[in-house]
Amino acid sequence: MELEQRIRQTLAQVAIIANCQLTDNITDGTVLLQSGLDSLGFAMLVAQLEEDLGIDPFSQMQIAVYPSTFGEFVSIYRQALVQAS
Repeated sequence: MELEQRIRQTLAQVAIIANCQLTDNITDGTVLLQSGLDSLGFAMLVAQLEEDLGIDPFSQMQIAVYPSTFGEFVSIYRQALVQAS
């Protein structure tokens, strides 16, 4: 499964567990804070992706960067997977 698809699927699963209503049609330009997932939901998303992918790019960063859009979020994971391989 392609990385972006996997992140989208995990995002939807976490939203259900966290009882959050995601906005319709999340695109690369969707601002994460306006996606419908709250801060606890994002923590759950990162934890689940770490379990699924075996990486947590945010704990590996030398300088903390918080992505503002969904596209930036996916890009951070893409870069981390490249560095891990």
